[in-house]
Parts: sequence; C-alpha cells; structure tokens
Amino acid sequence: MKIRANVTCVYGSKRISKAVARALEPDNLNLPAGLIVKTRIRGNKVVSVIELDGKIETLLATLDDLLACTLTSEIVL
Repeated sequence: MKIRANVTCVYGSKRISKAVARALEPDNLNLPAGLIVKTRIRGNKVVSVIELDGKIETLLATLDDLLACTLTSEIVL
C-alpha cells in the first residue's frame, strides 16, 4: 500500500527551524526499502514528508520516531 504523511512544525524563528531540521537529518539515512523521508525548512517551519510503499505499522513507527527526535531537538534548543 502506498501511503504519504506530512508533518509540519512551526517555530518562533528561522534559526530554530534550521537547527531542528539539521538535527533530524541523520534519521533520514539508511532507510528501509520503500520508505522515503524528506525534511525541508520553509521559513520558520520544518516540513517532513514521509512516503511509504508498505505496511501502515511502518508508517506509524516512522512517525513516532520522527516526532520523538523532533521533541528531543526542541528540548535541547
């Protein structure tokens, strides 16, 4: 099944959004086949797009990981 999810996080400044997006970059490496995660900076927003050709459980696990990593970077900042 092909699935796509968009996650947008809004921050107080472009500087913070850049830092969060950079913190998420290592998570986008070595992904399983059929899974694509792209994270972009749009002004003070961080937009992540997850595309999956697979099981919904994989999408949910990926979303959980992405949000956990985002929260960690926010706490550190």
